[in-house]
Amino acid sequence: MVVLQVHLLLIPLLLSIMGAAQYLMQDAALLSYIDQRFLSLEKRLEKCNQDVLEYVDEFRDFSKTVLSRLAGLNTDKAEVKSEVENLLTRIDHAQRDIDYFGSVADSNACVEVHEDLVKQQLLEEAEEKRRLKLMLNASCDHILAGIRSLKIVKKTGGKHGSWMKDPGKKHTKIYLLSGSINNVILEFANIMTFMENNHTLRARRVLLPLPWEGTGHVIYQGFLFYHRYGSLNEIIKFNIQRRNVADQMLLPGAGRIPAYQLSPQTKIDLAVDEQGLWALHAEPETGGNIVITKINHVTMAVEHSWDTRCNSKDAEAAFMACNTLHVVYNSPSGGTSRIQCVYDVLDALNTYINPGLRFPKRQGSHSTVHYNPKERQLFAWGEGSQIIYRLHTEQK
Repeated sequence: MVVLQVHLLLIPLLLSIMGAAQYLMQDAALLSYIDQRFLSLEKRLEKCNQDVLEYVDEFRDFSKTVLSRLAGLNTDKAEVKSEVENLLTRIDHAQRDIDYFGSVADSNACVEVHEDLVKQQLLEEAEEKRRLKLMLNASCDHILAGIRSLKIVKKTGGKHGSWMKDPGKKHTKIYLLSGSINNVILEFANIMTFMENNHTLRARRVLLPLPWEGTGHVIYQGFLFYHRYGSLNEIIKFNIQRRNVADQMLLPGAGRIPAYQLSPQTKIDLAVDEQGLWALHAEPETGGNIVITKINHVTMAVEHSWDTRCNSKDAEAAFMACNTLHVVYNSPSGGTSRIQCVYDVLDALNTYINPGLRFPKRQGSHSTVHYNPKERQLFAWGEGSQIIYRLHTEQK
């Protein structure tokens, strides 16, 4: 009986021992699997490291090869350059010999050809002058003989600005454009309204969608023409009554340097005279000389251009009057303004240097000087003051 009881007790113990042994075997198998996986990963990392080292060595060898070939190319380039220069020298010498022998052999024929070219050139110049006289109203027969007097109408705004009437309209409205960068036009019913103390309250404000640059804008036939701020040489045509941009154009060669050295804020200066709309600017290729361009104000197309002998150095402003450019000069510190260069587009040889025209009774500088052909007066902006200069003219 006792033996049976002991047997019964041993059976559970044996079963428990067998279960624990089974679990130990499973853990050992798991550990073995994990160990094998780590060994595999280590081998792959080691191979990757070896590959990277091989790539680095290969790249170094490739870099050395490339640098060596580049050095050889530089040597070849120097040799080729030397050979090309030598060849060009020989070609130049040969060309001179050819020109010399050709001139000796055909000297008489060359004289005849040159005479024909001169005749053709004279005919072309005469035809061009005739065309220009037809394009520009030749009845404009007066010249500026002096500046009689001045009237300071008002002092408002800063150093830079422009004010004007519209010579193409019958109304007496005054327009004020203050600053060298702005987009607000103040329109006054007449000059008396403009002269009032609270004049800004009586003004009609016109906002431009695109701001202007400089002070070289003009108003003509109900449109504002101005150099667009931020552009090299774009001229905007703005309808003042409808308040929209009617047209625009690019002025060739303009905008790279100031039109006048003493007014660097203005790269393109627009002008109006008896013949309509003009543009004035300077170019580096002309040594800073002023270039005149006639613009068709309706189509915004360039009609003709002239390279003048009037330099922009020490110039502060300019204006067109009766087909003629008048450039206003001053000293950098500000002094007596004077007209020292006059250029008639219909008579290019008729350029006057220092004709002796001085602005009366005033020391300072001008931001703008614009001609009003309807009243034959100058509308100027001088250090915040709005000035009218009356002119003395004579028959040509």
